[in-house]
Amino acid sequence: MYLSKLLASLISMPALSPTMNTGNIGKWLKKEGDELKPGDLIVEVETDKSTLEFEFQEEGFLAKILTPEGSKTIALGSPIAILVDDASKISSEDLAAGASYTPGAATPAASTTPSSTPSQQTSTTTTTQSAPSTTTTSTGGRVFASPLAKKVAQDNNVDLAQIGSGSGHSNRIVKADVEEFLTRKPAVQEQPRATTTTTTQQQTVAAPAVSSGSFVDIPVSNVRKIIADRLLESKRTIPHYYLTVEIEVDNLMKAREELNKAGEKRGFKLSVNDFLVKAAALSMKKVPEINSSWQDTFIRQYNNVDLSVAVQTDSGLITPIVFSAETKGLSSISNEVKALAGKARENKLKPHEFQGGTFTISNLGMFGIDEFSAIINPPQACILAVGKSSKKVVVNEKPTSAEDKFKVVTTMKVTLSCDHRVVDGAVGAQWLQEFKTLLENPLYLTL
Repeated sequence: MYLSKLLASLISMPALSPTMNTGNIGKWLKKEGDELKPGDLIVEVETDKSTLEFEFQEEGFLAKILTPEGSKTIALGSPIAILVDDASKISSEDLAAGASYTPGAATPAASTTPSSTPSQQTSTTTTTQSAPSTTTTSTGGRVFASPLAKKVAQDNNVDLAQIGSGSGHSNRIVKADVEEFLTRKPAVQEQPRATTTTTTQQQTVAAPAVSSGSFVDIPVSNVRKIIADRLLESKRTIPHYYLTVEIEVDNLMKAREELNKAGEKRGFKLSVNDFLVKAAALSMKKVPEINSSWQDTFIRQYNNVDLSVAVQTDSGLITPIVFSAETKGLSSISNEVKALAGKARENKLKPHEFQGGTFTISNLGMFGIDEFSAIINPPQACILAVGKSSKKVVVNEKPTSAEDKFKVVTTMKVTLSCDHRVVDGAVGAQWLQEFKTLLENPLYLTL
């Protein structure tokens, strides 16, 4: 009640990435009482794969922070703060009374979470606010608008329902929308219906009986939950098949050593992975079917190779992207991959730096893995799994003497996982042969 009386509204947890369902409050960049203007960064939100700053797009004053720093697993649309249009209202008794407001208490229809027994919680009821606004949930057809927009509308006797959707976050009506409406003859529109609050019930499966103290329950992080969901989706919906080839990399190692000597003065140091990225990108220009994705009614083939490189972080696996990798030289790829990997480990990647991509490379060779098969990252059609390099004795096809029948070479095994809906086996094999040729003849990568 106090919210409508003071023309206050709720700032809600925003959707900062397409895969985000919940967020954690990392750090508040504004404090209670601060004036907010469009473009202000008000809070750091930990999403499923990164920490992002929430850029506010409205005017007002931050009256009350409802979710302190460190708050975990806050559903999208859940209130995180209170916004007012006038600084004088921050100290009002009504607003002070609202300091006890907690997310979930704003909507009478919200379900009550059942209490758990002291020994084990057997069920959890989660109430999800699905209001399309960052300001407030609706209980009876209210229009979503900022406090300042409401005040301007009241002063000019404007029914906000006539404006419809606004230009603010999640179509919220802001001051500029009301002012623009006043400059033209309003056309009455049907008032948007309030989004209903839904309640979902999740049943916890009883764990097998074990002796006390013989296990540890580790909470599932946002990143781990997203990884689990996407991997399960991939294995359920994508018909995988796997192709493995062994590549001689002695020439590659020699070329890398020579280039790195020259790079000491030019500020770069190439890794084996940099050669893999370049070779994969060029191979897709020769075999473009690999650089595609399944779209249910058609196959989309991409013109640019936006190559995702798997990076292990403390919070899980993430795949930053080298865009248009086919157009970049080895030194550019090297510097870009290093910068992206550093940002990934610091949890500082922006959404566009890891969302998307047309092909993925996952290299576990540094962990001593000989070979492995990777799960495709949808909607991509393929992923390349790279093992370690190792020495082996092979038959010398061009011996110069009787004692020269055998030789020692350095080899590396790579496995291509393919979506059979998009890539036939012969096409996958053709791509691997092109990839193998480029790595065994690394000078081709510099042309």
